[in-house]
Amino acid sequence: MAFTLPALPYAFNALEPHIDARTMEIHHGKHHNAYVTNLNNAVAGKPEESLSIEEICATISKYPAAVRNNGGGHYNHSLFWTVMAPNAGGTPTDALADAINAAFGSFDEMKTKFNTAAATRFGSGWAWLIKDASGKLAITSTPNQDNPLMDVAEVKGTPILGLDVWEHAYYLNYQNRRPDYANAFWNVVNWSEVASRFAK
Repeated sequence: MAFTLPALPYAFNALEPHIDARTMEIHHGKHHNAYVTNLNNAVAGKPEESLSIEEICATISKYPAAVRNNGGGHYNHSLFWTVMAPNAGGTPTDALADAINAAFGSFDEMKTKFNTAAATRFGSGWAWLIKDASGKLAITSTPNQDNPLMDVAEVKGTPILGLDVWEHAYYLNYQNRRPDYANAFWNVVNWSEVASRFAK
C-alpha cells in the first residue's frame, strides 16, 4: 500500500473538553481511514503510487476526482492531528510570533481573520494559515478536501495550521455552532509544531 493512516499522537480523549473523544475516534478511525483506503485504491498500479502526498497535491489537476478528494483528505487530516495537542494553546513565540504580527498586526487579529475564514467557508472545507512563496503568512480557506498546496487552489502556499470545518469534525459536540468550535480550537493548537512547519 502506498499510503498509511498515521497513528493519532495522543489518546482520543486528550483534547477534551474542546474536542470530544467520540468525535476524534470516528474522525480518525473512520473518516481519515476511508480517505487512505480510497486513495490507495485510486492510485493502485499507477505511477502516482510512488509519489509523496505533497507531490500528488502539487499536480492535482492531472488526476481524477477520487485522487483529489481522497489525497486531499489524507494530507489535510495528517496535518490536522499534529497541529493539535493536549495541554496546548497559548500563544506563538519567537519567529512565528514576529511573522504573525508582521502579516496581521497582532495575534488576536490573526485569530479573528482565521475564525472568519472558518465560519464563512460555505459547506464543507478547511481554514488555513499558510506561508506563501515569499515567506509571508496569509489566511485562506478551501472547499471540500482541497488545500493550498494544490495547483487548483485560489490562494497557494504551504499550510502550517489547518482547521477542519466539515460537520463530521465538530457536530457531535457543537451541532451547528461552527464559530464555537473554531474558538475552542485555539485551546488545543500545538504552537511548537506550527512553528516547526513555519521554520521549514
